Amino acid sequence: MGLFRRKRRGRLASSADEAHLEEFARTRRGVEAYIEPRTAVTDTTVVLVADTGEWTRRRVAGPQAAHALAYRLGIPAYDAAIVGYPQRMRDWTRRRAQEEEARRRADSGGQQ
Repeated sequence: MGLFRRKRRGRLASSADEAHLEEFARTRRGVEAYIEPRTAVTDTTVVLVADTGEWTRRRVAGPQAAHALAYRLGIPAYDAAIVGYPQRMRDWTRRRAQEEEARRRADSGGQQ
């Protein structure tokens, strides 16, 4: 009768998560959705990637909710486990890491 069932917490995306994804898609060009499956550690998430490679990730209620969100936003949706991620996303992440490292060096006066 459900006495020993674990209550799943955090499974549904918050309205703030959904608002963030909508804002990201609305304010950037060429946005695509990459749906990441639920794992033992994380809930289903969706990664939105702009044409510049800038990206954001948020939790969603499930794969159907992610596809529905993409449809509502008018953007293509892909299964990240099948197609992977676009190179532009990896390039953007690498550039950001390099910029952050350069900023840290400048703040420390070039000393390590």
